[in-house]
Amino acid sequence: MARIHGYAPRERGYTLAKIKRAIMSVSDKTGIVDFAKALSSMGVELISTGGTFKVLKEAGIPVTEVSEVTGFPEMLEGRVKTLHPKIHAGILARRDVKEHMDAIADKGIQTIDMVVINLYPFKQTVLKEGVSFDEIVENIDIGGPSMIRAAAKNYKDVAVVTKPCQYEDIVRQLQEGGELSLETHQRLMAEAFVLTANYDSMIAAQMSERFVDGFPDSFPIPSEKVEDLRYGENPNQKAAFYRDPFTPGVTVARAELLQHGKQLSYNNILDLDKAMDICMDFERPTAVVMKHTNPCGLASADTIDEAFLTAYNVDPLSAFGCVICLNRPCTVATATEISQHFVEAVICPDYEEGAVEIMEVKKNIRLLRTNCPIGPSNRVREMKVKKVQGGMLVQTDEDVPIDPKNLKVVTERAPTEDEIHSLLFAWKLAKHVTSNAVVYVRGERAVGIGAGQMSRVDSAKIATMKANEPTEGCVMASDAFFPFRDGVDEAAKAGVTAIIQPGGSIRDQEVIDSANEHGMAMVFTGCRVFRHG
Repeated sequence: MARIHGYAPRERGYTLAKIKRAIMSVSDKTGIVDFAKALSSMGVELISTGGTFKVLKEAGIPVTEVSEVTGFPEMLEGRVKTLHPKIHAGILARRDVKEHMDAIADKGIQTIDMVVINLYPFKQTVLKEGVSFDEIVENIDIGGPSMIRAAAKNYKDVAVVTKPCQYEDIVRQLQEGGELSLETHQRLMAEAFVLTANYDSMIAAQMSERFVDGFPDSFPIPSEKVEDLRYGENPNQKAAFYRDPFTPGVTVARAELLQHGKQLSYNNILDLDKAMDICMDFERPTAVVMKHTNPCGLASADTIDEAFLTAYNVDPLSAFGCVICLNRPCTVATATEISQHFVEAVICPDYEEGAVEIMEVKKNIRLLRTNCPIGPSNRVREMKVKKVQGGMLVQTDEDVPIDPKNLKVVTERAPTEDEIHSLLFAWKLAKHVTSNAVVYVRGERAVGIGAGQMSRVDSAKIATMKANEPTEGCVMASDAFFPFRDGVDEAAKAGVTAIIQPGGSIRDQEVIDSANEHGMAMVFTGCRVFRHG
């Protein structure tokens, strides 16, 4: 993080050790033979273990097996190979501390100047279909992280190499100057600690999920970088996109970005994620039009073409520069409609033949494909994490399903069957709108959306104002209780006939009386669905 803020520490006056001896033990053997050949050609003595030793030996590279160095054979089916003073003292001894050098010399221990390690494939093992827990445990690396951490701690004297993508630059530096720069040692050290921290977080996350109830004392967040982004929420901010390596199902992080248009932006990713979150709630063909993490259009219909046209026309003014999620493959007809507007991105399960080519006339549109259905059956519930200054908040991602039979009718008039159908649709929409949220719905389409206001009555007014059609006969959903009757009175002015809300205000009776005065039906869900961004 230091470099992001424009400061990277430099150390002066330290003589770096020449790389004369290296230990290699890698699970991912990509490029290891060429790397070892290059080091050997420069006079570096190589030590290796198990499978890596075999690969290097078969390639004709001079290499010493680790057991010859330690004088101790591998044991416990390979669990103990490198955990030995002749390895770790050789890595950890500081070359500028006489006592260290005298101590290892007294024990006949030689220094090790480079550690080339990558770890057991724990993530890949967890993700294997039908894998047993015992197999997962066997793929927790012990000796590898120990050597990496030892080398990283003694970074001035030892180069710690943890990824095949590092090999080429290291060989180039050694061939050009005979040594690695201090800056390279520092960078390799930092990358090594990031790797072991993330490796441990993957293990901790998996074990906590299986065996820890509630929230652990420290919350592990495993991650892997997808890409650096052009910028963050604003052009002056730097940003990158990471994914959780274990989250299954349909996510933006795992969607396929078709090779067209600009790179996804920070804001595109936020909007796509929110749009998909809404679509996941619906079985019928559904389209979501998303802008700045709030829906400005939502509709379900018999076909995805009808759903999209209806959703886009809920608030076409706000839809300028939107992202779109479809829970059915994008048809040629829908692609033709989308191509008539300025749309930032589209995500859907797939595209009909010819649909992509139609939208590609918009050179900057981003097109994503999930390659699997978008809907309730593919929704994954995981912990929700939000960073705050100096800490973070973690909560479960739980939805309270609303059974029409359990709705509490609190007014003199009960809602009709058609009103109940619309109210449930409105409730699904309201829970995805920034609080305070008020939405108007007719049938299976949004009519007016009032989002993110500090007072609920203002959200009701905005829902009326944003409606692109008469609101007479609509139903209303509110994400939390009405603190006063004014929100209901405002809905009555708009011609709303029925309201769904959690209830629970000390003024519930006042609110119910207002609904009765206006001849409205009102039902309580008993649960709140706030969304604070």
